Amino acid sequence: MDSEDWDRKYAEQEMLWSLEPNRFVASELAGLPPGRALDLACGEGRNALWLAARGWRVRAVDFSPMAIARAKELDPEGSVEWEVADLTSYPFPSAEEDLVLVSYLHLPPAQMRPLLRDAARALAPGGVFFFIGHDLKNLTDGVGGPQDPEILHTPEAVADALSGLEVVRAESVTRPVGERTAVDTLVTAKAPG
Repeated sequence: MDSEDWDRKYAEQEMLWSLEPNRFVASELAGLPPGRALDLACGEGRNALWLAARGWRVRAVDFSPMAIARAKELDPEGSVEWEVADLTSYPFPSAEEDLVLVSYLHLPPAQMRPLLRDAARALAPGGVFFFIGHDLKNLTDGVGGPQDPEILHTPEAVADALSGLEVVRAESVTRPVGERTAVDTLVTAKAPG
């Protein structure tokens, strides 16, 4: 899907996602001391706003102008720096972020792998990389999410793209979706230093 497809999807509902942060973002990142965070594929901003409320200085990026407009409406004080940009050509900062968060970004491997590598380079020494996205196993064992196996993730593929980082956790995790269960890839890693 391109940004216009996502804009149409956001226009169909008042809120496409919940106002609460992703369950894994909240459970895995709640104990981190605040610093600078880069939220990639931020959508309507639920994770960025959650981080900002905990004292983080957050830059949140999405390629959907409609998603960023919604995020700004939810952030009247301007606690987050919102940016519309295509992440496949994004000028990532170098070694300055304490946290890089990638949530539910799905691209073909030829785009995803270099994007993850470049995003990992944005981490300051000791910074944390957090990734959550629909797992390939979701096609057979889960519900929802993209149905194209080429753009789904595995813990091994994501971890492999993060060369230079120490992978702390790389696994398939489940989450309830109504009466059913979805399968996600969760990877956390740390920059040396």
